[in-house]
Amino acid sequence: MRSGSPYQRLHPALEDNPHGDRSMATPASPPPTTMVVVHPFVRAICMMFTLWISTGLVYVFNLIVGTGALTLPSVFNQAGWALGVSLIMVLAVISFITVTFVIESMAAANAIVQWKRLQQMKRALQASESQDEDSEDTPLFSPVGCSLFFLCFAVYLYGDLTIYSAAVSKSLVDVACTYHPSDLPCNSTVPENAFCWEGSRLTRLDAYRIFLAVFLCTLGPFVFFNVQKTKYLQMLTTLMRWLAFSIMIVYAARKLIYDGPQGHPPAASLSGVPGLFGACVYSFMCHHSLPALVSPIADKTRLSRFLALDYVLIAAFYLLLALTGAFAFQHLDDLYTLDFGPRANGDCGTGAAWPMMAMEYFLALFPVFTLSTSFPIIAITLQNNLKSLFLTEGRHYHWCIRKMAFPLLAVIPPVLIATTTENLEILVRVTGSYAGASIQYIIPALLVYYARQKTLRVIGMGVKNEFASPFHNCGWVWFVILWAIACSILVTVNFVQRLIV
Repeated sequence: MRSGSPYQRLHPALEDNPHGDRSMATPASPPPTTMVVVHPFVRAICMMFTLWISTGLVYVFNLIVGTGALTLPSVFNQAGWALGVSLIMVLAVISFITVTFVIESMAAANAIVQWKRLQQMKRALQASESQDEDSEDTPLFSPVGCSLFFLCFAVYLYGDLTIYSAAVSKSLVDVACTYHPSDLPCNSTVPENAFCWEGSRLTRLDAYRIFLAVFLCTLGPFVFFNVQKTKYLQMLTTLMRWLAFSIMIVYAARKLIYDGPQGHPPAASLSGVPGLFGACVYSFMCHHSLPALVSPIADKTRLSRFLALDYVLIAAFYLLLALTGAFAFQHLDDLYTLDFGPRANGDCGTGAAWPMMAMEYFLALFPVFTLSTSFPIIAITLQNNLKSLFLTEGRHYHWCIRKMAFPLLAVIPPVLIATTTENLEILVRVTGSYAGASIQYIIPALLVYYARQKTLRVIGMGVKNEFASPFHNCGWVWFVILWAIACSILVTVNFVQRLIV
C-alpha cells in the first residue's frame, strides 16, 4: 500500500509514535460510549455517497443537472406522466451506454499513443528506425470526420448560447414587467404582446429584446479575454443550483400535500414526445466534457459503476422534479422557475410574506445568476472550436481575425437568433434533437467503432481494454445510431406537421 493512501491508517497506539516503538505506546483507556447500531443498508448508502464525493463524480452530476432540467416539467406534462417516466428512464440508459463508449474510446486512444511511443523508443535504441515508415499519427476520425465533429459541436454550442440568452432575458422580463392583464389568471403565461408596465406602450417582447441587448453588452466583452480561475464562482453557482432545485421540489411537494393535485397530465400523449426527447437529450448531456472530468480522477477502477450511480441519481432527480411540477401546478411555463415567480402562485404578487417573496424572486432570478456565469466560458469554447474548424494550423492570420472576428462570431449569432423567439421549448427541442443527438449518440458510437478497429490494427488481438464498455457487442453501436436517426426523423416530422397545420 503506497504512502499517503486514504486507506492507510495507523494503529491508534502508534498515531503519536511515528517511529513505531510499541514499548512506548500506552494507549489511554477510552471513555465508555453508547453502542449505536447502524442498519447495513444505511451504512452502504453512506459509503456509496462518501465514495461518490471522494471520486469526483459529484462534478459529473453538477455538470449534467443544469438548464435542461428547468425545461423538463413542461414537456413532461405534455407527453403524459406514464410515457414521460418511461422515456426519461430509456433515454437515461442510452445516454449511459454512450458515456461508456466515450470512456472506452479515450482509453483506446491513450493505449495507442503509449504503444507508439514504446515502439519508437525500441527502434531508437536499436538505431534501425525507418524514415519512410508510416507513423500511424492520424486520429480516430479522418480529416473530414474531424471537421464534421467540430461543426456539430459548434452548432450545439450556438444552440446552448441561444438558450442561455433567451432564458436570462425571459427571466428578467418576468421579474421587471409588473403589468398583468385582468382577464388572465395569475398562474398563466402572459403573452409577449402584453404591456410591460401599466400605462406604458412598451410590450414584454420589446423589454425582452432590450434585456437581450443589455445581456450581450454586459457579458459579450468577456469573450475577448481568456476567462480563468473561475473555481469559486463555479462553487457559488453550484450551491445556488442545489438550493434552487431543492426549494422547487420541496415547494411543489408541499403544494401537492396541502392543496392537492392542481395539474392533471394525461397518461400518454404522443404529440409531446418530440419535445420531451429534445429536452432529455439536452438534460443528460455530459459527453463533450467527459475527458476533462474523468482524466483527473485517480482511481478509475470502478468508473463505470459510479457513472451508472450518477445516472440513476440524475434520472430519479429528474423524475421527482417533473412529477411534482406536473401535478402541483395547473399551468407550467417552458422555463420552470417562472412558475415560482412573484405573480405565478395565485396572488399576482400581493399579500405574500417577505420570506415567500424572497424565495420567489430568488427562483425567478436563478437562471440569471447561474447562466450568466457560464455564458462567457461556453462562448470562449465555441470560439476555439470555430478556430479549429476554419483556421489552418501553422498558418499566420491577422490579429483582427483571431482576436476580433471569432469572438464576435461566437456571441452575436446566438443573441440574434434569440431575438426571433423567446420560446425555450422550441430552442431546446432543436438543439437537443439534432446537434445534441449527434454529440450524445452518433459521435460516441462512431468513436468507439473506429477506436476498436484502430486498436486491433495497431496493437493487435492480445490486449484487453480495462475500460471497455459493458455494451461491447457491435449491435449496441448500430442500435444507438439507428435510435438517434429515428428520433431525429420523428422530431422533423412533428415540426413539418406543425408548420402545415
